[in-house]
Amino acid sequence: MTHLALSLFGTADLSGGAGLWLFLSISVVAMFVVFIPIVTWIGSRQQDREAFYKAETFRRLAESSGDAAKAAIELLREQSRQESLKKIEGMKIGGVINIGVGAALMIFLHSLGGPGSPYLCGLIPGLIGVALLVYALFLAPQTDREPKN
Repeated sequence: MTHLALSLFGTADLSGGAGLWLFLSISVVAMFVVFIPIVTWIGSRQQDREAFYKAETFRRLAESSGDAAKAAIELLREQSRQESLKKIEGMKIGGVINIGVGAALMIFLHSLGGPGSPYLCGLIPGLIGVALLVYALFLAPQTDREPKN
């Protein structure tokens, strides 16, 4: 370690900012080179496994009999409808959160300063939230709101 410090900093003394810099640089490299790719790889393997088991289940149901095939197709449609509803609900929540952030930002920036305060910058996230809500409520493809029993 002393040899590394001598080659990097010209001194063996790692007190002050040099030791902290060395620690943080090694930590950042370890995180980006090791941790993030491993987490991404594990997540993709899990998604692949789930998709495989889902496809295998539907294949077996479709091969069994006519009634089971109809049930498998209905189950697939229901899952697709649930995913669509989940996306639309996420857009609604995102729109409400953006409107709240925009209003809070406008209040905060207006309270900071005098006549030239940039409080209208809060309109940016607020209008993004309005756009998300308008799409989710009026423009998105309509799905059944009530689950089928």
